Amino acid sequence: MEIKTDDYRICYDPETITVFCQGSLRLSGMAEYAPIAELLDNIASQEQSPVVLDLQGLEFLNSSGISMLSKFVIKVRHKKTVTMIVRGSKAIPWQGKSLKNLQRLMPSLTLEWDD
Repeated sequence: MEIKTDDYRICYDPETITVFCQGSLRLSGMAEYAPIAELLDNIASQEQSPVVLDLQGLEFLNSSGISMLSKFVIKVRHKKTVTMIVRGSKAIPWQGKSLKNLQRLMPSLTLEWDD
């Protein structure tokens, strides 16, 4: 599964249960994020584990995008048998603070940072 525009690419690899997010997500409001949210909901409903969210190539994410990711993490948290790994990049400023907040929503979430 893939959602691709000139600005961003969201790609799901079912073999590794990994969602790759790349580029810049500056969509306005939750309505524009709906196709991405639907993709994430489908992944959460499969109840496979661990779900990997790879954000290392996501250079920018606005507040609506952070809200969408937060809702996804909460859905995964409610699936008691599913674990989650979020991969971030220390080189991308927004990720340091925002990804730690995702861990507050799901304390069992594992954060992995590139070097």
